[in-house]
Amino acid sequence: MSIRRFTIIALTAILALAAGAVLTVPAASQAVTGVTATEIVIGGTHPYSGPASAYSSIGKGAQAYFAYVNDKGGVAGRKITYKDLDDAYNPPQSLQLVKQLVEQDKVFAIFNSLGTPVNTVLRPYLNEKQVPQLFVATGATTWGRDASKFPWTIGWQPDYEAESLIYAKNVLAHEPSAKIAVLYQNDDYGQDYLKGLQNGLGAKASMIVKTASYETTDPDVKAQVASLKASGADTFFIFATPKFATQALVAAAQLSWKTKVYLNSVSNSQVVMKAATTQGGPAATTGVVSVIYLKDPTDPRYANDSGLALYKQIMAKYVPGGDVNDQFYLYGMGAAFTFVDALQKAGKDLTREKVMQAAIHLHETDNPFVIPGVIVQTSPDDRFPIRQEQLAQYDGTRWGLIGSLMTARR
Repeated sequence: MSIRRFTIIALTAILALAAGAVLTVPAASQAVTGVTATEIVIGGTHPYSGPASAYSSIGKGAQAYFAYVNDKGGVAGRKITYKDLDDAYNPPQSLQLVKQLVEQDKVFAIFNSLGTPVNTVLRPYLNEKQVPQLFVATGATTWGRDASKFPWTIGWQPDYEAESLIYAKNVLAHEPSAKIAVLYQNDDYGQDYLKGLQNGLGAKASMIVKTASYETTDPDVKAQVASLKASGADTFFIFATPKFATQALVAAAQLSWKTKVYLNSVSNSQVVMKAATTQGGPAATTGVVSVIYLKDPTDPRYANDSGLALYKQIMAKYVPGGDVNDQFYLYGMGAAFTFVDALQKAGKDLTREKVMQAAIHLHETDNPFVIPGVIVQTSPDDRFPIRQEQLAQYDGTRWGLIGSLMTARR
């Protein structure tokens, strides 16, 4: 730069300051909450205690996968710090913790908090703050239905209503004269499943002869199961979280209720099935029908599967002593894989807006933890990344696949 030009610029700056103007210097890069050159800080809540504590393995599985990614160099040179807190499946407690994560810990995003009632309470706050609420651990239909109102929220697992449509289709095809009894959790989670079943049965919704609900504060569901058996039903649907699903399976066996049982996917982990078999005998679980979209670590068909080999490697290193057959760990890793995928697609100049755009434009064919053929895919109009599921039946030891993959859509 010439001396004359430098002098002119300097004089202009001095005159501007004398006139009261404020000079601004463009920053090389604008600071993004929760993001530094070496770190991405995210938060979430899972029930490490309380009535849904069986799901605590999900948070541990995600944490383990992030540790694995960090040891591989992180994402674009940044390590992921995951602050996952215990909300005991209590929505007010979860909201208090998430406000702490956002306002005090300054997290970049909230990842995979668990439960329909929990995430329903978190959603207005996070959307008002424009904090990404990514890959929530619930399949409530509202995550897709109300996306225009809550654009910062997206699910991960299949839609509960759509899952029930698969069950309804199977019943109509193979058990058209069934008399159905339904146990469901009395909130949006359980009601979504019930609504999907009713809609799927359509003109034959009267096949449902009895329903009974429970509250998460109930000690058990023995009375509900007894009342459902008394209805004369020969087909029993369990739309419950793991603790109550286990109780329902055991109670039906103890009551000698000879019925066809359908169990929702959020409770078909080997942890539930083995506990129910131990407490209620083989009759409690043999023949139970569900749907799956995650690989089963106990299934011999995956003995040489690279995805399960990676899962077991991560478990051995980062969750020593954890039950490798607990599919909730696998679920956590699957969701964490998708989150890392979204971060990578958002690029090195990471922002909340960019990660949301990445999250609603996924086409993931390589998630190692879902069953072969499942594509994790989203669009601005479709916020359920996983839409494919397959019917499965429990033989007393493991799940066996039935038929082929089906697309779960309402």
